[in-house]
Amino acid sequence: MGIFDRIVTILKSNINDMISKAEDPKKMLEQIIMDMTEKLAQAKQEVATTIADEKRLQKSYLDAKKDAEGWEKKAMLAVNKGDDNLAMEALKRQETSQSLYQQYEQQWMAQKDSVDKLKMALTQLNEKIQEAQRKKNLLIARQTRAEAQTKIANTMSSLTDSSAFDSFSRMEEKINQIEAKAEADVELQKELSGSNLEDKFKSLEMDSNIQDKLAALKAKAAQQSGGTA
Repeated sequence: MGIFDRIVTILKSNINDMISKAEDPKKMLEQIIMDMTEKLAQAKQEVATTIADEKRLQKSYLDAKKDAEGWEKKAMLAVNKGDDNLAMEALKRQETSQSLYQQYEQQWMAQKDSVDKLKMALTQLNEKIQEAQRKKNLLIARQTRAEAQTKIANTMSSLTDSSAFDSFSRMEEKINQIEAKAEADVELQKELSGSNLEDKFKSLEMDSNIQDKLAALKAKAAQQSGGTA
């Protein structure tokens, strides 16, 4: 299990380092998944190598067992032929092969047990990475929503900020002053050019004409009243 212990140690070290330096959680989470996926690929290669070793041990065990069985058959053949010396030589070879395949069998079974555990650990690691991928997507969604909420809050804050409306009030007051000054300038210009005086005389003439018309209208009314009487 040393393979996965090393992977976990490396991943923890890398993740802790990224967390301490992280400025953008999204980038950090994506980098963590990339690192985990890379380590998973390395673990698969190492497990594949271990499986290959287990297969070689199994083949060596089967070959040695087959060889021992072959020498036993040869010993039986020698016995049937009445050649005890040859049978004993065959049995010696059979014993050597049997001892060898028994050793291979022990090594193969131990290696097979290790392979089974590594396969299980590899499956668990793959499941954890898939779970981390799902959590990453959820966390990124939460980050995106939080950032959007912050932007909305800032926008609303700027809209409700009284300083913005105070600025409008100050600008309105300034425009009022500009308009008042413009009217004063026009009035002063009229005074200086004499047009204002002419306007006064025109007004007087208009008043005089109106008064004449009023007097004529009263005289007409008086005549009509007298004639009726």
